[in-house]
Amino acid sequence: MRRSTMTTLGLGAVFTVLALTGCASHAAPTDSSAPAHRGGSVPSAAAPLSSAQLNQRLLDESDLGEGYTRKPETPRRDDDVTILDCPALEKLGSNAATGSGLAFTRKAKASFTYTSSSTSEVSEELYSDSPAKLSKGIGKVFDAMLSCPAYQVTSGSTVVDVGTAKSAAPDLGDEQWSQLLTYSAGGQRSVVKQTAIRIGNILVIVSGSPGLVDAHLAKAVDKGQHAR
Repeated sequence: MRRSTMTTLGLGAVFTVLALTGCASHAAPTDSSAPAHRGGSVPSAAAPLSSAQLNQRLLDESDLGEGYTRKPETPRRDDDVTILDCPALEKLGSNAATGSGLAFTRKAKASFTYTSSSTSEVSEELYSDSPAKLSKGIGKVFDAMLSCPAYQVTSGSTVVDVGTAKSAAPDLGDEQWSQLLTYSAGGQRSVVKQTAIRIGNILVIVSGSPGLVDAHLAKAVDKGQHAR
């Protein structure tokens, strides 16, 4: 059994899994690495948006509608999260440890619960960097996660069994990636959907209950690319 402590940006989906099981405070095809995309090659670099600008483009309760409550941000401890039996994720961890991993220049995040249910959550992450770096970085993450159809994530004494499967991505933006994560922990089994859309120098990632991701993805992409 191979173990690697993961501290990389791209594990937002894994942290969503842990969050939905109440195990952590907060993450992606082997052939899926060829994402659905439009427009041919990735365009040249554009100036990244600031974190403040990204925060203004996050979804909020008025965008989502009634029944949604924003979750307060809590300190995220990545150092106690361990991936078991997935060499590709281990390799990503090594890259991150040497500073060559997926450190996008700017980021912002918001998470919401729906009708006070801990199992009905949706989170949005926005990143900004050069289009080429965003494309390569998120592609590596989805490749790594989907290269291991089944693996485990541990946080403290909690063990989560994770399964991954490629999901159809909607025709939005310049490039698209999507996957379903099935996890089991504490006798419960749930599914988390994660979809990433790149629009120029902005990357939109929406994760959570599949129905909520599908319901709000287009709005997240629209707001992510247009200042309000």
